[in-house]
Amino acid sequence: MLRRAGLLVAKVLSKLKEEAKPGISTAELDETAMQMTRQAGAIALFKGVPCPYMDKPFPGGICASVNEQLVHGIPSKKVILKEGDILSVDFGVKLNGYCGDSAMTVGIGQIAPDRKKLLVITQRLLAIAIEQMAPGVKWSLIAGMMEAAAKDAGFSIVKDYVGHGIGTEMHEDPKVPNFVSRELLRDDIVLTEGMILAVEPMVNMGKSGVRTLPDGWTVVTKDKKCSAHFEHTIAVVAGGCEVLTA
Repeated sequence: MLRRAGLLVAKVLSKLKEEAKPGISTAELDETAMQMTRQAGAIALFKGVPCPYMDKPFPGGICASVNEQLVHGIPSKKVILKEGDILSVDFGVKLNGYCGDSAMTVGIGQIAPDRKKLLVITQRLLAIAIEQMAPGVKWSLIAGMMEAAAKDAGFSIVKDYVGHGIGTEMHEDPKVPNFVSRELLRDDIVLTEGMILAVEPMVNMGKSGVRTLPDGWTVVTKDKKCSAHFEHTIAVVAGGCEVLTA
């Protein structure tokens, strides 16, 4: 059931990647995602989620975050993608009671070399996790490798947002950071067979600081430099792991 939910998420993101071209609005991408979700008999996980800061539930099926926007960008007819932008799309569904969650960052047309490097490195962090995940492995080992890869490239890891367990609910325990903290070392996660994690590195081109805009949802970098976000729902299985949203 988790594979089926994950496959639907993968299909939607693949379609949105094809459609994300100069001149299209993020609202149009959202409508494509919602149409595919409805046709599959699924529920869009993000739509209607309560806002922690005000009485304003999230209005979209996707989070569409452009350039310095990190996460939770609200789809809008007013946001028209243009050449050189980078777009992060986060999307999740519940299908027959089970959840899938994934994210990608794509370049719109031709993008600057430093933005391309940001995308490559952030995707590499997720690949490191996939390569290392297996029963018995401590998460702090993986998180340390991810953090080091970002720093070596001259980028910074976002520490305000982390990955999470996922199953019949979108957010389940444990919290899955992309960096090593005292909290993680004190209460490390030892991967076990059957564990399902949404691993989602978020990397900033500049400093790690972020803030939330007055709309209550959109998170941006404080220094207004670009941010990238990749995510997969991953199952820990005997001998390694299986990416359920590939």
